[in-house]
Amino acid sequence: MLQELFSLQGKTALITGGSKGIGKACARGMAEAGANIAISARHENELKAAAKEIGEGLNVKVEYFIADMGDRTQVKQLADSVLAKFGRVDVLFNNAGSNKPQTLVDTTMDVWDSILELNFTSCMLLSKYLAPQMTERKWGRIIYTSSVMALASNAARGLYSGTKAALIGMARAQALELGPSGITVNCLAPGPVATDLPMSILTPAQKEIFANRTAVKRWGTVTDMVGPVLMLCTDAGAFITGTTISADGGMLCRTFD
Repeated sequence: MLQELFSLQGKTALITGGSKGIGKACARGMAEAGANIAISARHENELKAAAKEIGEGLNVKVEYFIADMGDRTQVKQLADSVLAKFGRVDVLFNNAGSNKPQTLVDTTMDVWDSILELNFTSCMLLSKYLAPQMTERKWGRIIYTSSVMALASNAARGLYSGTKAALIGMARAQALELGPSGITVNCLAPGPVATDLPMSILTPAQKEIFANRTAVKRWGTVTDMVGPVLMLCTDAGAFITGTTISADGGMLCRTFD
């Protein structure tokens, strides 16, 4: 029973932001579960290396697609290209995103528009383009990478927190819309995970603070995200929809020290 519940044999998964970090780790996990894999990102050299790593030693098909998710035309082209190559997308992991901290009074509209487009609008569009063919087969999984920053926040993180909170609200509505067609829609809300994005914008002191705020007193790894995502994208998560899984090491448990 266990192998069947977590099997993705015969399925195809598309992972945006799949060339590194959480996306690459989860793509490998899905491939080990039997899925054929499509990954997208902006840089071909990173995609090519990631695709090789994801498929190494496995009898699955792995393809990469160059796409800037901040460009609506490229989002549509990505959906069309993946369907043309694989004929189907059963699992959509909307994982691409970015963060450019700005305080309220220093917010610039170019940064606001670009992060909103990447973190939120692109996710809606890709789901819009791929949900109909999931509906035809009466089976599908859509997962959005949100963040614990959607549930709590910090100074200068209003834009990032806003977009990640918006994903949670959108997932709830889409779960109701798509549930009768056998499609689940959920969010993953990672806590402090040691990927390139937080490592590039946090100071050493901030990194230590983040680790100490977790119950387990450490940063998460990308591998820590694979289990929750596999549950959500397989039959193991068939009765889980419209919800958000916080994979945060207990960070949100804490009030005051």
